[in-house]
Amino acid sequence: MKRLACGLLAMLMLTGASTPAANTLDIYFIDVEGGQATLMITPAGESFLIDAGFPGDGTFASQPGPPALARDAQRILAVARMAGVRQIDHLMVTHYHADHMGGVIELSQLLPILHFIDHAAPSAEAEVIVPGTIALYDAYVTLRATGKHTEPKPGDRLPLAGVDVVVLASAGEILATPLPGAGQPNPACTGSGEPAQEKTENPRSTAIRVQFGAFRFLNVGDLSGAPLFALTCPTNLIGESDVYLVAHHGGNDGADPSLFAAVRPRVAIMNNAPRKGGQARTFATIRSMPTIDGWQLHRSGSPTVENFPDARVANLDESTSAWIKVSASANGSFTVTNGRTGQSIAYPQQ
Repeated sequence: MKRLACGLLAMLMLTGASTPAANTLDIYFIDVEGGQATLMITPAGESFLIDAGFPGDGTFASQPGPPALARDAQRILAVARMAGVRQIDHLMVTHYHADHMGGVIELSQLLPILHFIDHAAPSAEAEVIVPGTIALYDAYVTLRATGKHTEPKPGDRLPLAGVDVVVLASAGEILATPLPGAGQPNPACTGSGEPAQEKTENPRSTAIRVQFGAFRFLNVGDLSGAPLFALTCPTNLIGESDVYLVAHHGGNDGADPSLFAAVRPRVAIMNNAPRKGGQARTFATIRSMPTIDGWQLHRSGSPTVENFPDARVANLDESTSAWIKVSASANGSFTVTNGRTGQSIAYPQQ
């Protein structure tokens, strides 16, 4: 038995799988207070982390420090341990803002990171708009040199076993041709879409679609402005997805109804914070489409929005840091679990 256990461990290390194989694709939306940290565990047992939240105590002015004191790195570690993850097999940095990649340095001291996925360096203008961007990027590049590095282009597939992960946009470029099954005209398109609220790094976000059997998940980071609009207008290049992590934390520049009409998500999740993201126009768009269930990581404190029902809000105030979990089967059915309440809602196969 001891030899068998050692053999199984060796096989996991050789395949890069950080957890035992399962029958589901599990996706954890971790509360990093209006940044992003989305941890996926594939059916083959590989871990795939999209972004790592803020550095330090969790502001744009914070700097990486002792990992034991790093708010977001510790939250990611707690979820990883709960999910049985021993290492991050793949880390994708969608773009170089502190709320998405600031926690990488500290997290790397808590969990080994084997493979780094990102796009080209930020511009000088990005530093002017968000001071500190270049310093964080330089520290990240030093860390990135310790592992494998991939800089994919739109249309490329990421090397995850058991799921199909296709890059939809990166560094301001988008797909040149529709994905299989997509390519239909989108009659909901009007005008030129919502302008990006931040015009340097957000429109360069790396966006992906993850497919496991009949289940599809769309994560576009903070993609906004012209590249986001062009994914579904005038032609829907990306098809439909069951779960959509709403662009830019549910900001108004991710609220264009034409994308929701094209993607037709059954569940839309906002990784907002009490005073960030989750803006009124996005709430209104989701509410206008009765086929979409809206979920959010935080109740918004804005007096201009009507939050989703409490059962679909992970954190009602800042006293908790609960996650939302999606667990998907290959037949297209999935459940969404509120980490605060432990309650799940099942979405059957269609």
